[in-house]
Amino acid sequence: MSQFHKSPNIYVNQVALKVMDLDTSIEFYEKIMGLKTMERIARKAILSADGISPLLILEQPENIKPKELRRTGLYHFALLLPTRKDLGSFLRHIKNIGYPLMGASHHGISEAIYLHDIDDNGIEVYADTPNSRWKWHNDTLEMTTTRLDLQSLMDEGKDEVWKGIPKNTIIGHIHLHVSNLEESEKFYIDGLGFQVVTRIPRQATFISTGDYHHHIAFNVWNGIGIAPPPKDRVGMKYFTLRFPDEKTRDETINNLKELGYKIKLEDESIITLDPSKNEIHLVI
Repeated sequence: MSQFHKSPNIYVNQVALKVMDLDTSIEFYEKIMGLKTMERIARKAILSADGISPLLILEQPENIKPKELRRTGLYHFALLLPTRKDLGSFLRHIKNIGYPLMGASHHGISEAIYLHDIDDNGIEVYADTPNSRWKWHNDTLEMTTTRLDLQSLMDEGKDEVWKGIPKNTIIGHIHLHVSNLEESEKFYIDGLGFQVVTRIPRQATFISTGDYHHHIAFNVWNGIGIAPPPKDRVGMKYFTLRFPDEKTRDETINNLKELGYKIKLEDESIITLDPSKNEIHLVI
């Protein structure tokens, strides 16, 4: 596991999505993405990379409707692969089956390819570059966007036979649409204890713990002041934040309450909402 995705850091470890049709979504995430279904109960399925640790929860609510545009919610969730060779192998797999890519970029700190699932949920699949090469300027990390050399990447993975996504794949980060950057920064930084890594002024903020390039990002590219989607729409239901221990989680919960943010207990889950109504489950 990545050094940035274990104690004492706080990081995203699961994402739950509402989907139009559970069967076709499972087929996409198994055949295209290479995940494994751990468990299926009625209208819900739990998927993982290793068959042990849940990464993705798919739910088909009653009377679900298609995704609504220009709302808060998921921009993309990101699967972090262990090595560049694994990313090259995944890219060759996507090219071989003819599934469309939405983009590909070299960010200096990572190499990433982008696609959408069948419900138009954004997915990033990426591999980090060695963190010894990341360029910090005081407390700000240099993150660039340049063309990704797809051929070089595929050449890297040419000797790897695609057998599904690597077992030690994890949720590397999540990127959200929000309605207001300043309100979001107050919640995630003052409330949850993340630190700003870099900003695109007036557009997006990237935050992390433990000097990762980002565990969470949020942007206003859908518009400032946008509303959350209705609950009966396809999209993200929630994501989970893993804390290193109960003490750290309790301190964070108390901090959120003192700042005026609500905490609720539902089905043994501790839940809060960011200012844009993105649902977060706080776990240990």
